[in-house]
Amino acid sequence: MHTIGEVAKILGISTHTLRYYEKEKIIIPVRDASGDRRYNDSHLNWLRFVIKLKETQMPIAKIKKYAALFLEGDHTTLDRLNLLKEHKHSIKKQIRTLKAADEMLEHKIASYKDFISKRD
Repeated sequence: MHTIGEVAKILGISTHTLRYYEKEKIIIPVRDASGDRRYNDSHLNWLRFVIKLKETQMPIAKIKKYAALFLEGDHTTLDRLNLLKEHKHSIKKQIRTLKAADEMLEHKIASYKDFISKRD
């Protein structure tokens, strides 16, 4: 079991973020006899997943919805699957947008390099 500080350090996020995720019911840590938060490996894996969802621009409201569906049980599996499929579609769109931007930048950089080499 890990403390909130240990988890923050392991995952590279703040303790404030962990408390926020708890407040929003995205994660529910175990409490020890003193009332301190404790996180197990399952919590860490879940938080890694949440972090990836955030990094790929999934809104916090959808992450909350996914977490709530998970807590409801197996009868929500199809809803969770659909939510993840929708997000995967969004990621693919982001990838296309980024590739197009990368190609545009490569072209612009090549133009500047060509212009500079002709001046010298």
